[in-house]
This record gives sequence, structure tokens and C-alpha cells, in this order.
Amino acid sequence: MSSVTVLEKEDSSAQNMREFLTITIADQLFGIPVLQVQDVLGEQKVTRVPLAPRAIAGSLNLRGRIVTAVDVRNCLGLPVNDKMSAHPMSVVVENQGELYSLMIDRVGDVMSLATRDYESNPATLDPLWKSVSQGIYRLKDTLLVVLDVPKLLDGIETK
Repeated sequence: MSSVTVLEKEDSSAQNMREFLTITIADQLFGIPVLQVQDVLGEQKVTRVPLAPRAIAGSLNLRGRIVTAVDVRNCLGLPVNDKMSAHPMSVVVENQGELYSLMIDRVGDVMSLATRDYESNPATLDPLWKSVSQGIYRLKDTLLVVLDVPKLLDGIETK
């Protein structure tokens, strides 16, 4: 007879799960590790920054703190969305002590996914996407690409 209690089994299964905030960009599902997410924002006034890299949409004021707004479509080499929703969304993340607002098409739900279902990037994934992706999850109807937020933000200066 095993001495493992139900509580220990639940703890073990929880340790084998990863949580992601799902976001959609150009009809592609991406995941950001929940622990990296600081806030989710609706429409915000973004002020353009002269001579900034193209991936920098500008800056915004978040409760008195200046936050750099990043155009994730640009970072992923995707075309500008002419049908951008009337209420664009942003996910605020922290990287090296600075806050960044990742401008995206839509915010979805938080998904808990088993670590055993995690896969490394497939060979067919776009090289640019591979450079900013931790890996993937194959879901029932789609592929969830896990964004590597530090790599995404570190690559902005070169774009």
C-alpha cells in the first residue's frame, strides 16, 4: 500500500503544470508565462518616441510610471493590422527592472498545460519566431507558441 496521500498527488500534478496567459496576434495563439505578466490593459494613449526602433510603438503612462509600448506584430515580422480593433489590448511585463506594454490583437484565457506536452520549436517554425519562442504546445485545434519575453524584448534594439 502506498503512503502517498491525495494532497501529495495534487501537489505533484500541480508541479507538472505550467500556466500561460494566452494572447492572439494575427490569428496565431501565443502564450506568456503567467508569472511574467504584471497587468492586462485595454486601450491606452501611446505617445510616439522620435527615432525609436520600429518595434517601439511609443510610451504610455501606467499609474504614474512610464512604460515602453512594444508592437509585437513588428517584432514577429507580421504586417500592420489594418483592422485593429477599436479597443487594442496590451499585456504589461517586466524585464530587467523595466515595464513593457506588449501591444497585441487579443487577450485570451489563462491555460494550465502539462509540462509533458511541451515540445521544443519545430523545424518548420519561422526562424524569427524561433528566436523569440521557448517552445510549443500542440492543442486540439491549434498550436500555442510560448513567447520568450526577455528574448523578444532584447531583440528590439536590432530591429
